[in-house]
Amino acid sequence: MQKQSTSRTSKCLPGGFLPTMLCLLLFISLLTVIISTSNIPYLPFIYSTAAKNTNDHIVLPYSLRSQILHLQTQLGVLLEQLHTENPESKAVAKFSDQLLGIAMSLDRLADNLSGLYRNPPTGSTKTSNVDEDFSEPEEGEVEERSQGGKIFNSGELHNYTSTKPHRLGGKKNFLNVEAVNPSIGSACAHMAWNIDQFMTYKIYGTCPDDWDMAQKLIASGCDPLPRRRCFARSPPHYSKPLPINSSLWTQPSDVNILWKHYKCKDYSCLVSNETLNRRGFFKCADCFVFSKQRWEIPKNESVSAEFTVDEVLSLKPGEIRIGLDFSPTTGTFAAMMRERNVTIASATLNLGAPFNEVIALRGLLPLYISIGSRLPFFDNTLDIVHSTLFLDGWIGVELLQFMLFDWDRVLRPKGILWVDRFFCKKEDMKLYLEEFNRLGYRKLMWRVLPKTDKLGDELFFSAVLEKPLKG
Repeated sequence: MQKQSTSRTSKCLPGGFLPTMLCLLLFISLLTVIISTSNIPYLPFIYSTAAKNTNDHIVLPYSLRSQILHLQTQLGVLLEQLHTENPESKAVAKFSDQLLGIAMSLDRLADNLSGLYRNPPTGSTKTSNVDEDFSEPEEGEVEERSQGGKIFNSGELHNYTSTKPHRLGGKKNFLNVEAVNPSIGSACAHMAWNIDQFMTYKIYGTCPDDWDMAQKLIASGCDPLPRRRCFARSPPHYSKPLPINSSLWTQPSDVNILWKHYKCKDYSCLVSNETLNRRGFFKCADCFVFSKQRWEIPKNESVSAEFTVDEVLSLKPGEIRIGLDFSPTTGTFAAMMRERNVTIASATLNLGAPFNEVIALRGLLPLYISIGSRLPFFDNTLDIVHSTLFLDGWIGVELLQFMLFDWDRVLRPKGILWVDRFFCKKEDMKLYLEEFNRLGYRKLMWRVLPKTDKLGDELFFSAVLEKPLKG
């Protein structure tokens, strides 16, 4: 009878029963290695008792953590195959639930082991007591996770966190990366040395002057960064800011910026003709020249892909109050909008120059956030989202989709998405336009025109789109 039962089970499992058992044996072997490598005399779920007699904390080697994550992914693929190919098999259902329970227990084990440290920070005498439940999950919990897709191995989450190469063919983009790693914090595990260096500092002292390392971590998907117990450096001769009415269009004082990690060491360098012509270390060469000219001159629809601020605001008189500008910017768009009683958060990184410092010195709101991060706004809250000279032909379609749908999430019904001068090669424009059309927004303004500053093989796309009501 036992052989007969095994035979039936073998038929309903993809690849047969033996490969599946080998996968489980691999898990058991891995757990054995974890215990032996970490010098743990007892199983992790009784560590809380052992910890009472020692100040040493357990270290989970990075390589083992990676193996656990890899095996969890394999388990997720196996579960998906089981349910897809044999959806009505009771044997498969029972076996997959047991397999799911193992994955969940292993996930808890890995999370709790990775949270323990052998050497606590200087001055700390506290130890971590781990009193987690590593038992098999209840049937209801298994059912909830399997139906609701709440496991890290879900296909969509794996798709979201996978590296998103851009379309420049191996060249680094203006963020100095060859691809974008959308962030839920998972990328930190792949930058262990960097994150360790970031967290090496004197507690209650002055933080190292290492914002460039922090930005490297953020731009590579290690975001949000861990908090630190140290004080950020201040410019030694910081002067009080100008009143808001004059600060919007006045060149900031050099003494209010720490210049150590920038190629320019004063503000005059940022706006010099030599710097403007070089365009070597940040994408927006004239961002630090405050000018209303581009925004206020009326545009000819037949030759310009730009819209003026007043043109856009006239589409929704009195309705645009708060919004987001996601661009390489020093806040000029936000300054124009502030003069029209609209509050704009300017989202950007410091692309080789003090973008965030200058936005703040103008009396505007800088939002220091990477392209791979979920926006820190609640659903249906913003009146307008604007982006200029930021989304262009380097971006991959999948990353563009995640960004557009996050913008859609934070825009309120009937809110405005203003795409300002998106550009790409002519042969790629149709591909990108399809992604904007997928949103199903109403087209209030729409232009596609040649980009004349290149060899004639690129196009500009600008649009003002209205978000529809959605059920």
